[in-house]
Amino acid sequence: MLDTNTILRMLGCFLIGSIPFAVLAMIGTGIDIRTVGSGNPGFNNVLRVSKARAILTLIGDLGKGFFAVWVFLRVEDPALYGWLFGFMAVFGHCYSPFLKFNGGKGIATSAGVMLVLFPAWAAAALVFFAALRLLGSRLKWREAGMIASVSTWLFFTLVMALLAGGPDVRNAALMTVFLAWRHQRNFRNLFTGGSGSAPAPNE
Repeated sequence: MLDTNTILRMLGCFLIGSIPFAVLAMIGTGIDIRTVGSGNPGFNNVLRVSKARAILTLIGDLGKGFFAVWVFLRVEDPALYGWLFGFMAVFGHCYSPFLKFNGGKGIATSAGVMLVLFPAWAAAALVFFAALRLLGSRLKWREAGMIASVSTWLFFTLVMALLAGGPDVRNAALMTVFLAWRHQRNFRNLFTGGSGSAPAPNE
C-alpha cells in the first residue's frame, strides 16, 4: 500500500505534468490553441500554427515529464515507482486542472519520462520518431503525427520486450494502449477520411 509521502510525490508529478506548455507557448499571439486546428493543446497542433512555438511546446512537454520523475524518484524506490510517477505526469498532461481537466495526447511528456527511466532506449525511440515524422510529412500521410507517435511507442515496447522483459514490458504496453486511446479521434480520421494533420505554415 502506498504511504502518504509516495502519494504526495505522485500528486507533485501530476501537477508538474499538468502545466499547459502548448497554451503558454502561444502567449502574445492572441491565439488560443484550443480553438484552432484539432483543438488539441499539444505539439502537433501548435506545429500547424508556428514551428518556433511548436519547438517551445515540445521542449516544455518533454521537459516536464523528465523533470517530474527526476525530482520525485529516489534511488531506493522500487522500479515500479518510476512508472507510477511517469504515468501521473502523463495523466497531468492529458487531464490538466489548468485546462478544466482537458489536455494533450501525452506523447512528448511520456518521452520525457522514458528519458529518465530508460535513457538509451528512449533516445533510440526519439530518433525513430523523428525519422518517421519526417517521412510522413514528406509523403503527406494523413495523421502523420499520430502515426509517428503511436508507432514509436510500439517500437519502444518491442525494444523493451526484447531487451528487458518482465513488468517493464507490461507497463510499456499499458502506456502504449493509453496513448493510442488518447488518439482515438485521429484513428477515426485516418480510417474514415476525416480531416488529417495539416502541415505547418511557413513562418
